[in-house]
Amino acid sequence: MSEIPAKATESEDPSDGARTEAAEERPPVDAMWQSSPPGSIYDYIKVASFSISSKGLVDQWSLRAEQLFGIPAERAIGMDPVEAFIDRDLYDRGQRKMAEILDGREWTGVVPFRMPDTADGECGTEGLAEVYVMPTRTAEGDKAAVCIVVDVRTLRSIETDLAASQAIFGQSPFGFLLIDTDLRVRRANQQFAATFGGTPDDHRGLGVHDYLQRGEAERVAATLRRVLETGNSITDMHVTGFVPGSEERRHWSINLYRVHSGSGRPIGVAWLGTDITARRAAAREAAAARRNLALLNEAGARIGNSLDLETTARELLDVVVPGFCDLATVDLYQGLLTGDETPPGLADGSAELRRVAFASAVSDAPFAGGGAPVAVGAVHHYAFNSACADALRTARPQFVPAEDGGLVQSTLAVPMVAHDTVVGLAQFARTKGSEPFGDRDRDLAWELAARAAVCIDNARLYRREHERALILQRSLLPPGDPEASGLDIACRYLPGNAATEVGGDWFDVIELPGHRTALVVGDVMGRGLRAAVAMGELRTAVRTLALLDLEPAEVLAALDEIARGLGTPGGPAQAFGSGGGVQQATRTARQPRDADLSEVYLATCVYAVYDSVTRRCTFANAGHLPPVLVEPGETALMLDVPPGMPLGVGGEPFEEVEVELPEGALLALYTDGLVESRDHPLDEGLQAFVGALTDPTQPLEDVCDHVLNTLDTHHGEDDIALLMARVQGLPAESVGDWTLPREPRSVGRAREYARGQLLSWDLEPLVDTTELLVSELVTNALRYGEGEIRLRMLLDRTLVCEVWDSGLVQPRRRRARDTDEGGRGLQLVGLLSAAWGSRRTPRGKTVWFELPLPDGGTGLTDPAEALLSLF
Repeated sequence: MSEIPAKATESEDPSDGARTEAAEERPPVDAMWQSSPPGSIYDYIKVASFSISSKGLVDQWSLRAEQLFGIPAERAIGMDPVEAFIDRDLYDRGQRKMAEILDGREWTGVVPFRMPDTADGECGTEGLAEVYVMPTRTAEGDKAAVCIVVDVRTLRSIETDLAASQAIFGQSPFGFLLIDTDLRVRRANQQFAATFGGTPDDHRGLGVHDYLQRGEAERVAATLRRVLETGNSITDMHVTGFVPGSEERRHWSINLYRVHSGSGRPIGVAWLGTDITARRAAAREAAAARRNLALLNEAGARIGNSLDLETTARELLDVVVPGFCDLATVDLYQGLLTGDETPPGLADGSAELRRVAFASAVSDAPFAGGGAPVAVGAVHHYAFNSACADALRTARPQFVPAEDGGLVQSTLAVPMVAHDTVVGLAQFARTKGSEPFGDRDRDLAWELAARAAVCIDNARLYRREHERALILQRSLLPPGDPEASGLDIACRYLPGNAATEVGGDWFDVIELPGHRTALVVGDVMGRGLRAAVAMGELRTAVRTLALLDLEPAEVLAALDEIARGLGTPGGPAQAFGSGGGVQQATRTARQPRDADLSEVYLATCVYAVYDSVTRRCTFANAGHLPPVLVEPGETALMLDVPPGMPLGVGGEPFEEVEVELPEGALLALYTDGLVESRDHPLDEGLQAFVGALTDPTQPLEDVCDHVLNTLDTHHGEDDIALLMARVQGLPAESVGDWTLPREPRSVGRAREYARGQLLSWDLEPLVDTTELLVSELVTNALRYGEGEIRLRMLLDRTLVCEVWDSGLVQPRRRRARDTDEGGRGLQLVGLLSAAWGSRRTPRGKTVWFELPLPDGGTGLTDPAEALLSLF
């Protein structure tokens, strides 16, 4: 509220005394007169006030007068307002008016004025003010006046703006609303009222819940609140609802923006809406035509990219769900899937089918069209009188009636015909709320199913060849998940040749005596079946050599001789034997022509032997990529294993490197297909592989998957073999180790050690058998061995007992004759143990035997029966 000078308080009105008495009863002034809130009308029209003394001079000058005229109070007080503000031409008239005012007359009028000249000589600006003069009296009883001044030009500008706003609001062809901060309609235009009925005033005070359904109203109300809070405008928000007297669903495009007062205070939200129902219908028709064309184009691009039956069926469903339907299934004749070459199906359409694919865009809702739900992979058949059986018989699409109360409202059963043969049935369904299938949809479904049927028939033919290749592949790789003592194993194999699924890369995990394990990864140069055959021969040779318990370098040397003989007319047998290298060279010299015609097979291989007791691993490398080791808490590094010449080259010995692996370390062996391709060189691939091994504590299967997903493994240029092992050494409490002097009493002492250790392991059922066999081996060591005797017992998945001595002569099992007094000790060991053998050590030999644990699946042989069986 504008300020009024404090001295202008009296009037000639006879009721002044009554007002004075009433004023004494009023509350304090501060309780009644408050400052005007920001954005009040006085801020817009620029109202100011000042008072004139009995001498006709300014004696009070308000702050708003300072703002309007630009003159501070200390300069304005004492000025003659007529002389200071009225133009010289109107000076006389202004003096007469001043005299009338001081004589006690009220006056209202429009007065042109000019600002006083500034101190530096600049002329003051001109203006137009509406003045309201009210006579007053001073405290001494002299006549004075209070002047209220309004800037007329500002007031006229406001009037012009209001008229323009009214024209825009009322004449807009769009629905226009002004919504207040309580989300109630403050004002509506005629266009909005014409849509929702009534006059614009009838909509005052209504909210969005009075026009829209609950869910849509809540969404719109939340948007309005967000616009009020943030000030961010909303453009082209689509709103759906109904208008009074119509059941047609209407669509509107709404624009929202926040409206502010002159001081910037939010006072509501402007709503500008237009009806887009017809535009949506036309767009829907055009979109349907474009969708059908796009579906056909997408089907041609996506269906048939894989030569796999199930994948091809899923590709069809990936195209149609949810673009064409909400649920879909594909059923194929069981005879086709089992490899039956006869024409599939029966004439009545009720032959057995297998559901190979299902897709749903409705929260995995089951497909219930035509009976009970059928799981993917289940074999079923349709009743003779069903629409699906009729579609299979006639090879024509059929509409399937919807079930009462079900989710599905429209279903198409479309036979899949390839080369005039029905191979299966595709069903497409739309749920309630979607548009039912029409004739145009039926024709589109027929075309989609026909394209998929041809691809499925091609995939069926490919599967037949593929299964044959898989039989070969399974015979060349380790069966199942490899297991090893003291190691957690995970492996992957990806063939580079998608046509045959076989190649020259291989890996193997071979259990060795004494809870040791051989880890092998190799790569035969070349691809396809020839490389796979050579790989199979080398893998078989590796397993044979490993059973001989040779050192890693010796194994690779023997493999080198075998690889050199793979391409010769006589085969590897000519190259592996006594004097194999000289024998091979002699034959090559004698038959140069045959040698020129022979093929050269080269291969790389890394062979490692891990001891779970000592956690030491011995490596030998034949031209292969270095192993990668990840120790706990450390970054991955490539082990420095000297790379020898590839297998098949010959002429160079192989070196061995022994490394102690810490508990929990991760060891990775791999082939070059994992780290090398045309897109990046080998060094970059190795660095990427090392960088992918960031967290060795994760499960090994997850580590393998992470490596394959991180690196470029889909280039198809070469096979990929990956073998990963996490070190889990044998605990100290699972190892018993004793040194025995070379004297007869050591036999009894060995039995005592064995019994005590087994009882501490809760293996009492094995005590008798173990004592007997340990006694036999220690006795043999005393009789035929040399040096001190060492007894070691290892407990893991099985029980292993070892007897060490310094003798180099290996024990040889022979069959004792009935008249022989001895020679049955090793026969007894073979009868009572699950396995036994001997191996060379750096300082002699080790003879060992293995027994299954009592809770295993293998039963124990009674020692008494074993002894009797020897005679």
